[in-house]
Amino acid sequence: MPFYSLPKSERTQLVDKINWAINSDIEKGKHKNILTYFSDEDTYIRKTAYLAIGKIYIANKDEQKNIVKLLDTLLKSDNEKVRQTAINAAGEIGMHDFVPIEHLMEAGLFDKHHSVRNAVIGSIKKMGEKNPKPVLAFAKRFLHHEDKEIRREICHGIELRGRKHPQDILPLLRELQFDKTARVRNTLVHVLGQIAYKKGCLETVIEDLKNWENKELVTEALEEIIDVHHRYKNFAVKTQKEAISYIEHNY
Repeated sequence: MPFYSLPKSERTQLVDKINWAINSDIEKGKHKNILTYFSDEDTYIRKTAYLAIGKIYIANKDEQKNIVKLLDTLLKSDNEKVRQTAINAAGEIGMHDFVPIEHLMEAGLFDKHHSVRNAVIGSIKKMGEKNPKPVLAFAKRFLHHEDKEIRREICHGIELRGRKHPQDILPLLRELQFDKTARVRNTLVHVLGQIAYKKGCLETVIEDLKNWENKELVTEALEEIIDVHHRYKNFAVKTQKEAISYIEHNY
């Protein structure tokens, strides 16, 4: 039965069972239970498993190296769900301790399966929000990678940090302004729109865009920013009319 089809009390029991089984595996230096939960068809079972790994890593310093080695092993699995969940588990660790799992994120970027690569994007988002300095330094390494999908994934991955701290990611986004690949360009415009509608963010983004050389792309970004203020009108600090007025007076 799917995780969220269970009554709340049974879900709680299942989470406890998964946490216990994973902790037991780590203590014994095994991964039978972990492999079972990491490969489960239910997204929420896998999520419970990778959250458990993150909690155990933080709580038990003596097992940290062993946990990273375990994730190394799981990332070599033939099952994409196992590899995807290993990356998500590494992301939980990276929110607090990025260096030990950096190589896992790099490997995940080049995985053959899109779900694993998407897990890297999601992990960069959550790590960048909580532990920005090393994560953004990692992202910067791949901004001009020859593979357009790597550039796109990195651009997408740093978005979440920018929603509260656009000044942290705007220098990285600016490096992509002359990228000739449509998918990268579209993602860049999308991210600029997504980081411009929260409190104080429109002002920061517009001020930075004044210094961009690619005026054609800036025009696309301004149109996206205006459109975002309509699409997200229930969440945006300014109305679309106020955003248009601000842009007209300040750009």
